[in-house]
Amino acid sequence: LPPRRELAYQVAEQFRVLGKPLGLKDCVVVGGLDMVAQALELARRPHVVIATPGRLADHLRSSSTFSLSKVKFLVLDEADRLLEQGTADFSADLELILGAVPARRQTLLFSATLTATLGQLRALAAHSPFFWEAQAPVRTVEQLEQRYLLVPEALKDAYLVHLVQSFQDQHQDWAIIIFTKTCKDCQVLNMMLRKFSFPCVALHSMMKQKQRFAALAKFKSSIFKILIATDVAARGLDIPAVQVVINHNTPGLPRIYIHRVGRTARAGRSGMAITLVTQYDIHLVHAIEEEIKLKLQEFSVEEQLVLDILTQVNVTRRECEIVSVPG
Repeated sequence: LPPRRELAYQVAEQFRVLGKPLGLKDCVVVGGLDMVAQALELARRPHVVIATPGRLADHLRSSSTFSLSKVKFLVLDEADRLLEQGTADFSADLELILGAVPARRQTLLFSATLTATLGQLRALAAHSPFFWEAQAPVRTVEQLEQRYLLVPEALKDAYLVHLVQSFQDQHQDWAIIIFTKTCKDCQVLNMMLRKFSFPCVALHSMMKQKQRFAALAKFKSSIFKILIATDVAARGLDIPAVQVVINHNTPGLPRIYIHRVGRTARAGRSGMAITLVTQYDIHLVHAIEEEIKLKLQEFSVEEQLVLDILTQVNVTRRECEIVSVPG
């Protein structure tokens, strides 16, 4: 059970590669796709089901053609996110799934960040659970260069355009992920950067599932070098060659920062993360530094170059905002 659809497909890909010599049958069950086709696949009794909790719970509520009573292993991927209470609360769906799987099973929880919820779960477990944590003095990898850029709120987009332009000029083949706070920001920034002729594509939860898959595939295959995304892409997605992550907003929680910047400097490669910090975000940066046990270094930019494009960027942004508002 992963929390995100894209992550479910990524996990399934690995099962297919590793399971091919064994004749392993897998089945992916996620929202946004046809339930009837999924129900038929489930009825064929695959060895492994990779599912988002919401859609698997939908199938349990509406169908009696398959059963989870033979499940030997239940895996919660990104367990801290699955067990978190809040905006996308999985608890009702998880309760239903846990009621449908046998009591005698092995449950495995994986997470890159240990939260209070996971700590409580560990204390509540009936049998003392095996617990392993990777020991590292710093919460992020050494090969990751972490910088911040202090910008006035009103100049944020101009700084972003300048940064992207600089990276494109120096390293045309570099892949960049830009993280935004909201789906609307993501959409508007994508339109805006396209007007500046940058090869970019958006990924956020308001897009149809097929569009989301297509966007990710185009970025992974380097058709587009820039992915603008909400936190839907922050967790677990393995896109090997991402050289730069830019945080258009300073994440409100340190662990969101850790997940975002973890999209670069993967598997021993080097990478850079730059966070745009406004006058209102200083306390958030301090919280991040405390969590990762590392001071972020300032990234220097020649301000005059940003001011030169400011008017053009602001006008373009306004045009894009008008277009993006449904009439």
